[in-house]
Amino acid sequence: MLNSQPASSANQPDLSVAAFRADVAARSVVDHFGHRFLGIPGTHLGSIKHPATRLESVAEWHYWWQAHYVDCLVDTGLRELATGTRFDGEHRPSAGALASHLVRTIRLRNFLRYTNWFYDDMAWLALAAERLDNLAKATNSGGRERNQQATNALRRALESAHTHQLGGGIFWNTKRDFKNTPATAPAALFFARQGQRKRAQELIDWLNNSLLDGQRGLYLDGLKIRGTETVLESAVYSYNQGPVLGALLELGGVDNLDRAAALVIAVEQHLSVDGVLLTHGHGDGGLFTGILVRYLAVAATDHRLPEEVRGAAIRMVQATADALWEGRRERTIRKGLLGRRRTVTIFSSAPEKPAEEIYPPEAAVELSTQLQAWMTLEAAATSAT
Repeated sequence: MLNSQPASSANQPDLSVAAFRADVAARSVVDHFGHRFLGIPGTHLGSIKHPATRLESVAEWHYWWQAHYVDCLVDTGLRELATGTRFDGEHRPSAGALASHLVRTIRLRNFLRYTNWFYDDMAWLALAAERLDNLAKATNSGGRERNQQATNALRRALESAHTHQLGGGIFWNTKRDFKNTPATAPAALFFARQGQRKRAQELIDWLNNSLLDGQRGLYLDGLKIRGTETVLESAVYSYNQGPVLGALLELGGVDNLDRAAALVIAVEQHLSVDGVLLTHGHGDGGLFTGILVRYLAVAATDHRLPEEVRGAAIRMVQATADALWEGRRERTIRKGLLGRRRTVTIFSSAPEKPAEEIYPPEAAVELSTQLQAWMTLEAAATSAT
């Protein structure tokens, strides 16, 4: 039997229903994928898929998925702070404590450093670590020195990738032959939140001048250096729109807010069907639309935007969350040395298809797609406020 839930109005999102759904997603991801790294006490990491062999659990590693796992735990931690109730019961770790363990373990798994070869990865972790530090401050929790060490190390790396080549922007990786939206947009948002508003605005201006598709109003992927030529990578991905939207709103001002409003409408026109957002399958793509939804929820609650724009944002958030919830299925798993049984909820990677079709009973489920669903349900809870 699927999880029961409070009744809700058909005309608008209900906070209690949205929070219930988000808690189900949070518990399911933590139970399904969360584990101690190498059995070390005080560590926490997300397995890339489940079921997985012990070797796969140790060897397979996607740094940026873990960064978004931190972000999702912070979302849940903020709801815990607001309600005074832990998402998984009073005798289980809080979401904030798990996020703190996760940041520690990312460094441990990443050979005792926070930086890696991809600046977009580092930007995601920088955003998550800063949000975690704000949560730790609000809850008077430990780990703040570690959060700030992570943030400082990642900030320095991102600053080094912001050069005048190609007119500005952030490099994608340490090869330094590709400047793109996936790295530049979250870095711009991070710098804006860090108080480096001039740098953040320069990055947004570069995106507007170099990678904004004037016809559709969406941001293209990037500019690649090939010898003496510059090649436009013109793919459009949902996640590229999200952090641009977040940075525009964080910076504010008439021009940025106008651009943010236009971007929400462009997303509704080109990246959704009947309000449900398009997704990008499995693997890394399994995270993409969740990232967009996170920042649509920010737009939905930003009263500087016109009412019709906020309405479009909340429609997309709610329709996508509803579709994922309606298509869910349950699975019983065994966890730990004692093989305790836990029931987890599985969400589809494509809202228009049920999870049973995407993930048959014996299929391995990827962390990325479940984080995407969790982000979306958290976004619905945020917009319901």
